[in-house]
Amino acid sequence: MSDSHQMILILDFGSQYTQLIARRIREAKVYCEIVPFNSDLSKYDSSKIAGYILSGGPASVTDQDAPRLDKSFFENGTPVLGICYGMQLLADLFGGRMVKSATREYGRANFKTLNASSLFKGVEKDSQVWMSHGDSIESLPENFHLIGSTDSLKTAAIADEKRNIFGLQFHPEVYHTKEGGKILNNFLFDICKLKGDWTTEAFLEETVGKIRRQVGDGQVVVGVSGGVDSTVAAVLISRAIGKNLHAVFVNNGLLRKNEFEEVKELLSHLKLSLHAVDASEMFLTRLKDVTDPEKKRKIIGNTFIDVFEEQAEKIGGIEFLAQGTLYPDVIESVSFKGGPSVSIKSHHNVGGLKERMKLKLVEPLRELFKDEVRELGRSLGLSEMFIGRHPFPGPGLAVRILGEVTAERCDILKEADAIFIEQLHHRKIYDDIWQAFAVLLPIKAVGVMGDSRTYENVLVLRAVTSVDGMTADWAHIDNDILADISDRIIRQVSGVNRVVYDISSKPPATIEWE
Repeated sequence: MSDSHQMILILDFGSQYTQLIARRIREAKVYCEIVPFNSDLSKYDSSKIAGYILSGGPASVTDQDAPRLDKSFFENGTPVLGICYGMQLLADLFGGRMVKSATREYGRANFKTLNASSLFKGVEKDSQVWMSHGDSIESLPENFHLIGSTDSLKTAAIADEKRNIFGLQFHPEVYHTKEGGKILNNFLFDICKLKGDWTTEAFLEETVGKIRRQVGDGQVVVGVSGGVDSTVAAVLISRAIGKNLHAVFVNNGLLRKNEFEEVKELLSHLKLSLHAVDASEMFLTRLKDVTDPEKKRKIIGNTFIDVFEEQAEKIGGIEFLAQGTLYPDVIESVSFKGGPSVSIKSHHNVGGLKERMKLKLVEPLRELFKDEVRELGRSLGLSEMFIGRHPFPGPGLAVRILGEVTAERCDILKEADAIFIEQLHHRKIYDDIWQAFAVLLPIKAVGVMGDSRTYENVLVLRAVTSVDGMTADWAHIDNDILADISDRIIRQVSGVNRVVYDISSKPPATIEWE
């Protein structure tokens, strides 16, 4: 939680777009947090909360068990913006009449502003918006007036300007709402009177101070992988506590081809106290016969902690374990702090941690999205060799090998993945892609090589474009490039006779397969 900046608090009612609201606010250099609608807000300094946003959600306010807020929530005069379900909840709480639609309205709509409103200052009077709702407001709540409609929906935006309470039936946070940025900025700066002072430099200065206060003269061990998250975390903590930081790089047997030696060389230039540990046999032994992805993640998370604790004992005097945990890790790993959002998967450094650890956690990046971490890395002076690397999951190849993880299957995937990445570099498109990797499936297919029948593994190529990993589109790689990559893999990697390309976006798919 930011100590010195005013903030927006987003109350989550389970919308798939809640994290996108946070991203849009962060882009405006305003600090925000997402909490479940039913959170205890007493832990927040109310003087720091400049405004609330009520997210959308899958429920209907007409349902008996629909998530709700007490009417007293609105009595302190803090501005409120309700989006989709948030707007419907406002209407229901203040005496409006709601009706359940026969069909759900989803997709683009033409929005027209009506009557003057501070929320729509400088906004085009006629523009495209993005709808996703099943309920509608039939009659306005008390003291609210209509400020916008669409061709098919009379009540698409409402306002109580006197109390600074606003509602939008559409989603201003999504790209398809053309004037969404202006609308959100009007709420942030004209209505909530925020300054937009949450910058990378401010975060860096404040976080160094927080680390020093948390750690004091204590010794810290940090897990590093060569990826941007753990590297930025290590350099940031090193700036705060200097020689009291000890970086541990673990070979879990699930790294990419030649990665252990290459990353050791890269990290050696950062002047960190580096401890490189080969624990590949331990990890692969513990993963024997395990096929369930959640069990894999738990085993890997626990084993990492065992290795870190063992190294901490060897170093001596270690009290803290630092990690490069990011905000999306937290959001995807749990039903966020008890709220209505669905848990997608555990991450080895969040949901996969041991319940009882000897070391106390330090997670300086826990509030940041991936693109914010990259910006922070540049402010810390890190090379683009670190900042530009594609994300790599903490559990490594274990979540890219569907089914049992064995040394033989790891070797197959390492070779194929290396060819894929090498070709992306060769074709000069690696930097245009947010993440690319290969996946080994637990199925085999019939093939022909020469005059012989083969029955070998099926390999998937996955490449996506994204900004922060919360949403992603499949990368439209030229067919000739894909054909060349497929041909090389099948010819050069023993054990693979079929290559396919994944054209799923997130959502509904996730980027990784497990």
